[in-house]
Amino acid sequence: MSVQIIKKQDQAKGAFDFGRILENKPLGFPHEGGVTKPVSNLFYWAHAWSDTGGLIGEHPHQGFEIMSYVIDGTISHYDNKMAAWKNLSKGDAQLIKSGNGITHAEKLLPGAHIFQIWFDPNLSNSLKIPANYTDVPADSFPVVTENGLTKKVVVGENSPLNLDSEGVEIAEYRMGVGNFSIPTAKDSTYGLYVVSGELQVGGQPALSDDYLISKDADEISFEAQKDVVVFVVKINNEVSYRTYAQSQGIA
Repeated sequence: MSVQIIKKQDQAKGAFDFGRILENKPLGFPHEGGVTKPVSNLFYWAHAWSDTGGLIGEHPHQGFEIMSYVIDGTISHYDNKMAAWKNLSKGDAQLIKSGNGITHAEKLLPGAHIFQIWFDPNLSNSLKIPANYTDVPADSFPVVTENGLTKKVVVGENSPLNLDSEGVEIAEYRMGVGNFSIPTAKDSTYGLYVVSGELQVGGQPALSDDYLISKDADEISFEAQKDVVVFVVKINNEVSYRTYAQSQGIA
């Protein structure tokens, strides 16, 4: 098993609303200086938070599928399809299929933390389709517990959240102290964000906000040294279409 650990300090950073919203980006935009690049149809991944509350003003998106997941607290979302603000709370998720164009805005209430992750569903097709979005409450996602490892399926088997982007699976894992393994698939890459806690992976420490990358492995094994929450995104190494990142020479 080979796992690359991208420490928090080596990831891209961002800010909105005069620093009221801060971002840690395991996979930032190419100009932002992080060490990682888009992989297959996984294009962008940010962890955003606000201690005081802050606003990301209305802005446009096209083509990409944008999934937001509330790690903690509450956010409020506006888009020009609904033309109203709607709250999302801890454990809720939203999928925007931005299609041929949508504008939206987000407020992070004090103490809110979210992931926002972008996937490429084949822009040559998606740019021709009207935009839409789906909100899914936390209690709608399937949860499975086995051998002390609790898995919440955000995208995958029996989840109500469906992406057009090929091969994507997303899960949140929770575990106590002990040794654990997550089964993985060949011909796939896994990105793991340590939301909280402390791991040992291959003799290396992985702390909160560290990002782990595993490719073409049978499983990912680790030792949880504190109660741990890990958010995991699985993608296929190859998809059936030319991705935006490939077309721009940034994959």
